[in-house]
Amino acid sequence: MNNRLSDVLDVSRDPEDAESQTEQAHRQIEEMIITLELPPGASVSEATLSARIGISRTPVRMAIKRLEHQGLITCVPRKGVFIRQLRVEDELAVLEVRRPLERMLACKAARSTTEAQRQTLRFCVECMVQAALAGDVRRYLHFDSECDRIIYETSRNPFAIDFVELLYTHSRRFWVAYSKQADWIKIARLHEDMMNAVADGDEARTGAGSEALIAYLEDFCKSVIGLA
Repeated sequence: MNNRLSDVLDVSRDPEDAESQTEQAHRQIEEMIITLELPPGASVSEATLSARIGISRTPVRMAIKRLEHQGLITCVPRKGVFIRQLRVEDELAVLEVRRPLERMLACKAARSTTEAQRQTLRFCVECMVQAALAGDVRRYLHFDSECDRIIYETSRNPFAIDFVELLYTHSRRFWVAYSKQADWIKIARLHEDMMNAVADGDEARTGAGSEALIAYLEDFCKSVIGLA
């Protein structure tokens, strides 16, 4: 009880700092879930997470609520807090929603990226290919996120961005889990085709590239569960 009161008093003294700590807690715990440092089905608690990341329990509690809303954590009354199980069927559902959103955002980027953004896209996708060739999945995902960031900047649609970022979070966890089965070079080349089309300002080629990428990812998921 004293610990909880202390947390509340700390938050009340500096709301901006509390918000910052909540963001930090959310980001760190989310990354631990995505990278499977917190594996699917694992039981967690405010206390253990707080000790693990070095942030007080109130911000951690708020981060847990946000992660539950994202579908990454399940809170079961009288049983505890658990990392959501990972199912291939969920990734197929995610890809179904990603398909139109990704195409829309990428095509919009093809129409409006600046020269500096085009150069950065080319650089990042080249780094993605090199990471794939080296078998460095984390580096690959880092530059994939950088490409996405540029696409977001050009869209100026916060609603689409919020939604697609949630979908990407689930996809990243899936691809970390199945990294050893995936053909990262093939996936990188498909990204390369699409991002270079964006950088070239070729909307038709961008749309086709987006469709090809999602189709390949869906085929991979189906092969994992024996539907292909």
